[in-house]
Amino acid sequence: MAHDGQDIAMNPVVILPDLLRLTGAALKPVEKLFDTAKASVRARVSEGGKVSGALLEAEQTAAHGLAWLATYVESLRQMQKWAEGLETQGKFGEVEQLIQQIAFGEYLWQIYGGIQMNQGEVVRLQDLGLSQDEMRGLMSPAVMSLTQGGNTQAARSRLVELMQEQSANVTVGASGLDEELEMIREQFRRFALEKVEPFAHEWHLKDELIPMEIITELAEMGVFGLTIPEEYGGFGLSKASMAVVSEELSRGYIGVGSLATRSEIAAELILCGGTDAQKEKWLPGIASAEILPTAVFTEPNTGSDLGSLRTRAVKDGDDYRVTGNKTWITHASRTHVMTMLARTDPASTDHRGLSMFLAEKIPGTDEAPFPTEGMTGGEIEVLGYRGMKEYELAFDNFHVKGENLLGGEEGKGFKQLMQTFESARIQTAARAVGVAQAALDVSMQYALDRKQFGKALINFPRVSGKLAMMAVEIMVARQLTYFSAFEKDNERRCDLEAGMAKLLGARVAWAAADNGLQIHGGNGFALEYKISRILCDARILNIFEGAAEIQAQVIARRLLD
Repeated sequence: MAHDGQDIAMNPVVILPDLLRLTGAALKPVEKLFDTAKASVRARVSEGGKVSGALLEAEQTAAHGLAWLATYVESLRQMQKWAEGLETQGKFGEVEQLIQQIAFGEYLWQIYGGIQMNQGEVVRLQDLGLSQDEMRGLMSPAVMSLTQGGNTQAARSRLVELMQEQSANVTVGASGLDEELEMIREQFRRFALEKVEPFAHEWHLKDELIPMEIITELAEMGVFGLTIPEEYGGFGLSKASMAVVSEELSRGYIGVGSLATRSEIAAELILCGGTDAQKEKWLPGIASAEILPTAVFTEPNTGSDLGSLRTRAVKDGDDYRVTGNKTWITHASRTHVMTMLARTDPASTDHRGLSMFLAEKIPGTDEAPFPTEGMTGGEIEVLGYRGMKEYELAFDNFHVKGENLLGGEEGKGFKQLMQTFESARIQTAARAVGVAQAALDVSMQYALDRKQFGKALINFPRVSGKLAMMAVEIMVARQLTYFSAFEKDNERRCDLEAGMAKLLGARVAWAAADNGLQIHGGNGFALEYKISRILCDARILNIFEGAAEIQAQVIARRLLD
């Protein structure tokens, strides 16, 4: 086996020999490098033996870079696990082998030379305080073989050749999931192809709410009660099944893939923090979609700083009166209940004075979107993610029943909300994978159909290379997302893993959409082409459920504490 660039260049073989041994052997030096980087960053942000919040903020580039490095290391671990599992099952075919070697070749080179946090920010190992000698320690023979011979033009071109031989709308590469989850995937893929994808672009262009008929059909398929226990009318399925469903529906349209997000958040809040009476009252209706919830957390001047919320809930006998302003409330009009975070302790200035409510409201209509007394609202016009609409809400002496204080105890709202973040970020990562896959779907078809200079676009290496990297990074993000879901299903803490999946998935979705639009050329800039919508939809993924910078900060804090 060759270990230098000259020998590799002379070798016409596309797939590296003994690939799984190479990728497995590459993990150890990568993990050792990460341990060195973590020690270096910890030393830079610690004072008196403890991590300092002020130093962590001052050293944000290093801290966030460490989060990205950790995400890459975990991604490679999960890709190795995926590949070994497929090999055991006899399913590690040429497509999967190419995905594996391109993924390792690219991510190893980025670890060594610079990880793209986004288009304009590259974090390098020296930013984390590593010396040249420490960096060179990464270059074991296995790593050198993969960086030199893994992500080559020949490998990318061969992968796209194989992609062209597949049926349209087939996911590139085996998922590694079991038979039950694959059946769920196929069921929702068929639904998306028949009921969602043909109409999504029109819904987007007209800025229309997703038709209630879609919600009704999804309810009949069990989407809104997917993970709610059977005793409360749900299906009691896994978070992995939720990830698969979210991915495939988002592949059709992110709005449809996100319909169940608020139901998932509300159900998790009630299951983790609600009283028995609240579980019995709310969960069956949420599971059947007879009750549609919306999440009312963010305020105009707080963004990610939820601890500084100002909306107040004042005791009025046994009940409460809520006054304040909320923003970026998705699907606010036609829903029945709001999971609302408000301040019940007026003397408090942080998260300890916040409480969570299940605030009932009357579903609105086009003519009267907010008919409930004490609340008004206005639509926020947005670039993408349009199928449920976004709203600003104002509350003036809005009535909330005392029995709808979540858990029957004040001051627990922030803690209750934190318990939902793992599931919410897993689902967001899955939505990102679906949007990225949608970008690949339409871009692959366009590259096949569009002729330039006497041949299809897909025959140009710069075009096929973009398509190949989309397929590879989608698989990397997919495996990281599934891993976080499996951790959650096994009742292991997975805020770190879910955060990594969301961080990477959002970047992959944006890169896929951006490259997809580039493949479309000028046509991609025309509203009539679906890629224009996918680009707009992809952009939000780096912002909601924790902006990428906040997400990296949270990951870094967990790694260093």
